[in-house]
Order: sequence, then C-alpha cells, then structure tokens
Amino acid sequence: MAQQASPRGTFLEIAAEVKALVASDPEMTKLPTVADLRQRHGVSRGVVLRAFEVLQKEGVAEPVPGGRWRVVRASEQADRRPLEERIADIVTKDRLEAGAAFPSASALAERFGVSRPTVTKALDKLEAAGVLASGGQGKVRTVRAVPIREERL
Repeated sequence: MAQQASPRGTFLEIAAEVKALVASDPEMTKLPTVADLRQRHGVSRGVVLRAFEVLQKEGVAEPVPGGRWRVVRASEQADRRPLEERIADIVTKDRLEAGAAFPSASALAERFGVSRPTVTKALDKLEAAGVLASGGQGKVRTVRAVPIREERL
C-alpha cells in the first residue's frame, strides 16, 4: 500500500516557509496573500488561514482590515490595550489636572493613527466613566478626574 502525504501539518509547513521568508527580508511589511499561498501549495483557504494563525500566535504577523496580514517585527512595541485606556493614560502622562483642557478628537486621532469617529467613541466611554467632562458640540472637553489604575498582582 502506497503511503500518501498527509494534509495534516501542511499549515505548519506553510507557516514555517512564510516565517523564513519574513526572516530573510527585513524590508517585508506584508505577508503573501491567501490566494498566492493557496496556488503555490495547492491547498484550501482554511489551511492557509491556519498557517496565518500560527504566525499570529508566534508574534510574526497580525491581521489588518481588508483580509490582509502584516509582518510584526520583534523591534515593534505595539500597545494592544483598548483605545480608551490609552487615551486615559494621557491624563497621567501629560500631568493634566482636574479642569484642564483635554486634546481634541482630531488631535487624538492623529496621535493614535485611528479615525476621528473611533476616538469619539473612546472619549464617550471615558465621559461615561467620569474621567472626562463633555463641553458639548464644538466645546473643549476637560478632565473631570484623574483615573486611578489598580495594580493587580
């Protein structure tokens, strides 16, 4: 009886190949597309996606909007906390006191590299939590209270 190649583990082989490709090209920012890898290896979309999941767990890649995947370099220190937590940190980092003017949604959108509506949603959460006071449309938001971060050990 002839032994056939097992499809199990194929995704690991694809992940290893892509990982080697990333390591060999320090300028690489995007992974090959799912379609390219499907065609090259003759596998289903699911097999390629499993390979990408392996790369994500190893910290080599992460998904981006539009179904693409980008390379994550070891030197990159990305803050994965929710946006409202990162925005709340501005109060302590910039040493803002209660009553101080808070940066605008446009300035925060540019600072964090996200859209203004995304920042507005995060600011609304901070207002609901009592950290910021709303000034109304066109008015400057102010710091209501300095957030207290509980350290859990």
